[in-house]
Amino acid sequence: METIFAKDAPEAIGPYCHAMKVGNLLFCSGQTPLDPKTMKIVGDNISEQTERVFKNLATVLAGAGLGLNDVVKTNVYLKDMKDFKAMNEKYAQIFAGHRPARTTIAVKQNPLDALVEIECIAEIRQVTD
Repeated sequence: METIFAKDAPEAIGPYCHAMKVGNLLFCSGQTPLDPKTMKIVGDNISEQTERVFKNLATVLAGAGLGLNDVVKTNVYLKDMKDFKAMNEKYAQIFAGHRPARTTIAVKQNPLDALVEIECIAEIRQVTD
């Protein structure tokens, strides 16, 4: 088991790491639309916030040598299910044809009152010659 703290990702706002590497899987903690420099929520709508969340997830994945194409599962936590369509459109645009398994639920409130939080599991593939 290996703890991952990605240098350019927003600092954890609690006692947790950005990700844990276990075997050939990387379990990424949920990311909200925090700007890593200001630690403030970015974006006034679900599309902008979803885009920032994915930038943060990509940074965490890169800290382990991975990218969004290595993601096998996501969990999406929306503050309001009315945002599902707009989030889904941005999600599809960002994954660009890659379709990991996904669960999407509405929650009463996300950390810092974010409209969206997304966590993921990625596969660490073995490179062969």
